[in-house]
Amino acid sequence: MSKTNSGNFFEDFRLGQNIVHATPRTITHGDVALYIALTGSRFALTSSDSFARSLGLSQAPVDDFLVFHIVFGKTVPDISLNAVANLGYAEARFLAPVFPGDTLVATSRVIGLKENRSRQTGIVTVRSTGVNQSGDIVLTYVRWVMVNKRDPDAPAPEPHVPDLAAAVSAADLELPPALTFTDYDVALAGRPSLWGDYDVGERIDHADGMTVEEAEHALATRAYQNTARVHFNQFTESKGRFGRRLIYGGHVISIARALSFNGLANAQKILGLNGGAHVAPLFAGGTVFAWSEVLERAELKGRTDAGALRLRLVATKDCPCADFPYKDNAGAYDASVILDLDYWVAMPR
Repeated sequence: MSKTNSGNFFEDFRLGQNIVHATPRTITHGDVALYIALTGSRFALTSSDSFARSLGLSQAPVDDFLVFHIVFGKTVPDISLNAVANLGYAEARFLAPVFPGDTLVATSRVIGLKENRSRQTGIVTVRSTGVNQSGDIVLTYVRWVMVNKRDPDAPAPEPHVPDLAAAVSAADLELPPALTFTDYDVALAGRPSLWGDYDVGERIDHADGMTVEEAEHALATRAYQNTARVHFNQFTESKGRFGRRLIYGGHVISIARALSFNGLANAQKILGLNGGAHVAPLFAGGTVFAWSEVLERAELKGRTDAGALRLRLVATKDCPCADFPYKDNAGAYDASVILDLDYWVAMPR
């Protein structure tokens, strides 16, 4: 048995396979501070203990996307170390809140396999789950990845493509019961616009841009213990498709979410991810801009203090979003688009 891990190739996966991922990760206040330093996130709920206590929590929870990145990072050595591309997300729900001091463990179940026509690669679909030290599920999501085959001639399994929901139903969204917005302070949060002030179809230019430096994206990838070579090994990537390291797509998600504060300052809690595509790569030196479109406004079951907004978050590189570049009449993305994310947030009413 080899003492080193070269990652799983497409033919190593089996439908129904369960994988327990190393290494448990205790999230600290240092992780939270580093995340703010790397993204500039300003949402009051995850920035201030006193603000969080005024809403019924014991302290500021860990940013939902930081939780996502840490759980995602656990899965990389087993799922996507030999990936060509991470293709998409679905059915993600953020459940129990995570606080500094909590320890997360990740597991995955293989729910889909399909060899590509070239026989060089295949699509692996997994449902991954993050659990805290008490056994509470804090996050569950599906992602599908294009993974290299070790041997192009290796026999392929019977193709199975899972039937995934187009979006998480608003009825399945869960806002932590302890989190209440009855005494919400819009001045401390940053803007007065609440759930009822947003209209379906409305587009919001988040105005600001953020240039990503080489050291920043490498630091983010290592902080999440994401071992994908394409993000941190220049020796390998100098011979690869792009000739340089790619910025981890999750880092782009976090930057775009942080930029969305300007226009969505009261979108305090992420409830779910419906889908997402990393449309094009981003490299160090590129500047990220973002805009959002309101897709749906929904009631949250049993709650009169908060509602849910379904948002499309589009990030572009080196292109301010005043004209909202997105897709042309043929459905092709504008060359500037790097991210198209469909997600739910909770907002006070």
